[in-house]
Amino acid sequence: MAPPRTRPPAGGLEGAAWAHPTAIIDEGAVVGDGTKIWHFCHVMTGARVGTGCSLGQNVFVGGGAVIGNGCKIQNNVSVYDAVTLEDDVFVGPSAVFTNVINPRAQVVRKDAYKSTVVEHGASIGANATIVCGTRIGAFAFVAAGAVVTRDVAAYALVAGVPARRIGWTCDCGVTLPQRATKKQPVCTACGRRFVVTGTRATATLAPAAGRR
Repeated sequence: MAPPRTRPPAGGLEGAAWAHPTAIIDEGAVVGDGTKIWHFCHVMTGARVGTGCSLGQNVFVGGGAVIGNGCKIQNNVSVYDAVTLEDDVFVGPSAVFTNVINPRAQVVRKDAYKSTVVEHGASIGANATIVCGTRIGAFAFVAAGAVVTRDVAAYALVAGVPARRIGWTCDCGVTLPQRATKKQPVCTACGRRFVVTGTRATATLAPAAGRR
């Protein structure tokens, strides 16, 4: 089957950015070079989408949303106002972002949006829900179906409702060894080395000095 025709430049499409003919890119949106926007997407005025991104079918990007470079957003995801995805973020199909804690149809709360930030390299699984006002740390991994109600530490693997840390994950996405005494885990896939500090309740993970 022949690929769909490239959509003529619209809104802020730059250079080699591409959008399917069914996608709507509003005037005033900025879409970076090399980004691909697939069927039935809508990128609103004011939205900023970086370079080399992929927006799957039926993705919505609000006018106050910011998407960094190299992000991959799968089908049926809405990135609302006050949501920021830093570079190289993966968002699985039908994951949900919010921007109001206590919505009511009859009450306008646009001045009460709470920001959500997903830091560099993090992944969000299919059907996960990210409650607004939270920050997901760099290279964290949110499991499919999890409901994030509080901040997620860098490299943390979280799952459940509400989401809780069940382990640590490497830059490459592989779960790190989880023995209770493992304070310097090494990724079994790529060999990267890390150091765990703090108590179980306050634990953090960071790359080891001079790691591979």
